[in-house]
Formats: sequence, C-alpha cells, structure tokens
Amino acid sequence: MAVITLGNVTAIENRPSPVGSIGQPPTGAAGVLLDAAVTTRCRRRVHLDHDPTAIGSPRALPDPSLEQRREDAAAHRARIGERIAAANGAAWHVVPATGPTRERIAATAAAVDAGAQLIWGAVLPDIGSSGRRGGVELLVRVSGGGYVPVIVVRHRITDPGSGALTSPLVEPWPRRAGADPQRKVRSQPRDLLRLAHLNRMLRAAGWTPVPEQLHGDHGGVIGMDADVVVWHDLRAGHWPGARSTLAEYDSRFADRVAVATAAATGAPAMAAPSRITECRHCPWWPTCEAELERVDDVSLVVRGEPAVALRDVGVQTVAHLAALDPAAEPPIAAPGAPFADMIALARARQRGLSVVRRVPRMPVLRADIEVDVDMESFGESGAYLWGVLLRHPGGTRPDDEPDGYRAFATWEPVPTEDEGRSFAEFWSWLTGIRDAAAATGRSFAAYCYNEQAENRWLLASARRFVGLPGVPPIADVEAFIADPCWVDLFAVVSDWFLCAHGKGLKRIAPAAGFAWRDPEAGGENSMRWYRDAVGMDGAAPDEHQRRRLLEYNADDVAATRALREWMTSPAIDEVPLAAEL
Repeated sequence: MAVITLGNVTAIENRPSPVGSIGQPPTGAAGVLLDAAVTTRCRRRVHLDHDPTAIGSPRALPDPSLEQRREDAAAHRARIGERIAAANGAAWHVVPATGPTRERIAATAAAVDAGAQLIWGAVLPDIGSSGRRGGVELLVRVSGGGYVPVIVVRHRITDPGSGALTSPLVEPWPRRAGADPQRKVRSQPRDLLRLAHLNRMLRAAGWTPVPEQLHGDHGGVIGMDADVVVWHDLRAGHWPGARSTLAEYDSRFADRVAVATAAATGAPAMAAPSRITECRHCPWWPTCEAELERVDDVSLVVRGEPAVALRDVGVQTVAHLAALDPAAEPPIAAPGAPFADMIALARARQRGLSVVRRVPRMPVLRADIEVDVDMESFGESGAYLWGVLLRHPGGTRPDDEPDGYRAFATWEPVPTEDEGRSFAEFWSWLTGIRDAAAATGRSFAAYCYNEQAENRWLLASARRFVGLPGVPPIADVEAFIADPCWVDLFAVVSDWFLCAHGKGLKRIAPAAGFAWRDPEAGGENSMRWYRDAVGMDGAAPDEHQRRRLLEYNADDVAATRALREWMTSPAIDEVPLAAEL
C-alpha cells in the first residue's frame, strides 16, 4: 500500500500503482477518457466516477459555492481573452465555445493547420488509446513551429519575491519571458499537472515543437492578478526525488487510468474508501462515509497517511485503536499528533464526545481591554469586511468607547480601492483602542480564530493600498502580528483540546454553549450572500444580504469571545481529560 501526496491532499493507494517509463506517456485503455483533474483527485473518487454500479449511490447535494466559483472563473477567463485579443488582432483565433466536441476539435485542428499564432478555447484530440481528454484556454505558436499551452486560472500563482519566468500578459510567447525581479512562483501542483496533461495531448497530436527546440516543453499560466504569464519548464525537477513535472504526471495518470478502467470493466476495485482532506468537498462523501461507518474504519478519527500506516500494522477500526495502550510503544511512526492523542480521539468518538482536554489547563491571555476580530473575504478578490467586538473586562472609564460590535466594510464589489478605505478605518480604530489602553496603563489583547486568514489580508491590504490615507506601513502590520497581544485562539485550542469532529470555530464554539443565529452560517454560504449583497451578477444590491453578512460576522466574533471566556471559566473542568477516557 503506497501513499501519494497531492499538495495538501493525501490520496490513499490500495495497491502498488502501475507506472510507465519515466518521462514517457503512459498507455491508456479504450473507453476511459480522463481529464487532468484526476491527477490531483482521490483514487476512490476516480473509481466511483467510472463505476456503473455506483449510479444510484448517495451523493452530496450540489454545492452552490462551487457553481459560483465556476461562474467566476468563466468570467475571469473571458476578461483575459478579451484583453489578449485586443492587443493581438490578426494573430487571434477563437474556437467556438459551444457545439459538439468533435466539431470543436476539428475547428482547433483547422486553426493549427492554418498556423494561427494564438488559438483561444482549443479542444485537443484524444489520439489512440492515451485515455486523455481536455481543452486549453490558449495555444501559443512558437517561432520554430508547434504549440505550447497557456491556462487561465482564478487563483494566485506568484508571491512577492524574484525569479519567476514571466512575459507580459498581452505578449504570451515564451520567447518574451525573462526572470522577474518582483515575483517568485507560488507552488500550484494542479496547474503544473494540467500543463503536463496538455503537453502529452499536444505531443500525441503532433502539435508540439520538436523536442530539442527551446521552450518545447514549457507551459504558461495566467492567474488571479492577470498581470503576466508565468512560464514553467515541465522537465525541471520540481517534485520529490528531483522528478520532473512530466514524470510525476505520467506516473499519476497511468495509475488513474488503471483505477478508472478497473471500475468501468467490473474488475476488482483498486481503491477503497478512506477519509482524507478532500472528503469535505467530495460529492461521493455520503457513500464513502456510510461504508466507513459500517466497518468502523480507523480513518474516521485518523485520516490520511497515519490511517494507511495503521491499517498496514493491522489496526483497521476505531475500536481496535481505542483498545490500544497509550503508554506502550506506538505501532507506527506517524508525523503530527502523538499516538496517545490518536487513541484518545478514538475513545472520544466511541463515547460521543466532540471535545476532550489534552491537558488540565492552558494559559489563555486575558486583558483589561479585549477586541475580537474577524475578517470576511471574497475568495482571492479581496477582504470586504473587518468586524470587531470590543469588551472592557477590566472596567470602563469615562472616555472609553462603548462595548459592542463594529463593522468596517465596503459594499463595492472587490477588488476595489474602497477596500483600502475600509481597511484603513479598521486599522485606525484597532490601533487607537490599543494606544488608548497603553496610555491609561491598561493591558490590551486582540483575538482571532486561525490567524492565517487575518494575517494574510492584513499584510496584503497594507501592500495593495500603500499610500492611501490611514493605510499603515507594512512594518507596522508585521510588528502587530508578532506582538503577543495578537492571540490566535485556534492555536490555543490545538494545544489544549482534542476535537473528534474538527477544530473549526463552528465545530468547537458549540462546546462553549455558543450558537449562530443563522442556521446557514458558513464561509461557503457567505460567498453567495456577498454576491447578492453587492449586486455582482447585475441585479440591484440586496440590503437584506448585507445585514445577513453583518450578523454572521458579528456572531463569528461573539463566538471567539464565548470560547475564550469558557476556556477561562470553571466550566472547562467539566470537559473530560483524555487521560481519563
């Protein structure tokens, strides 16, 4: 049993994967056509997608937020296409976006035969038994003949730094690329693997540059910022063991072809259910969850690679794990949580406990003046709302601002410069409260739940809106983030508790007695509310959805306050200790 790590997703391998010759396209199977997404997808999902007997199996309801992201991505691609087309005139050729696939493939082939310089919306032919299908936003003809792919994605593909190989957006030719002094590549495995998939399809069709030609195995990506094309050499050794992207892709794709073929033909399944990160958003999770529950599978409490390792040594079920001695030598060397914690989680699950304490007590910083902070963003586009809840546990003074919730928001669709205005107002208010505390000799603390998101947008906002009134220097934001007064309650919870159903705020706050007013409260739903709130789809802005977002944000900061107060109250002693289970 092997494990393949797919970025932050671990796919469970139930038997050795078939791997073709490194760097050579794998052989597919007639009747199975797969797109590039399978290379970063759980093997069990690939099986179920191709198993004719699974048609009637339970599936999750359609995710509205996923549909919104798809629509946003389509709109993003259309805008990029318009910009490149406007700058390139006669070099631009468009394949019809609708119609039968065979007609679109034929239209792409005709454009290639005509030597079109830029082909938008290309659909590539599946040649022979390769098992591939796919299209690409842009095919770029290189100077020596042949085409390289450029994909358009709606996520960030670079970070501040240097060294990325980029060309101007409206000049999407690899010959125009050079080392960028302002950008470094952000790791996006799915983009690289998609480019490799397209490279293999282009090579099978005879549409790639000759192998020895410069840039012959390059591919480009246009990201969320839509300012440059980032170029990748698909033969560079970016993967573990210095494997190239093409070699990594070939190995994964050959495996997924085998999994899908076995499912389609009724052969023994090559992938069994096992809980991993991807399960949270997989349409097949109800089917897999029911099977895991039926057999009491150990991955219900220990997901990913540790679950694989436990099965390898015979620990198949939650009950078996719960029966082990936490003081004995662990049967596996698992990274992450201590083995005793895994046993405690199994025992907690058996007893129906969502939370148990790892240790009797953990320090939780409290202060005379406390502010809970929660930020709302719309995907990668921007942070449109900073909400705060002010409290004075140490008592108020005549000049103090009143306790309560405040929101600093922009209702112009992000990204917008007005976002800088709302961020500056939030920052000025927060630092004003902190400075007033210091001036009166009182302690101050600000709290969030999982600082990764807040810190990201604190820094990003300071960078994006530098020079606008009230926007702080980046150094000031960095100093605040590093100050002990900025408290991440998620880190405290992680150190103190074991959570059988996850450590998200909406999982842990109910243990403190907190409940959100809106039964649909959640980050994914808030994306839909936001679209309506700002009239993103052409409708009039919806005031009801604006109020709904403000109430949702107000509940989020109230939840962090409730959690903090619970953890520092006598009620915490009612939570069982892991050692007592």
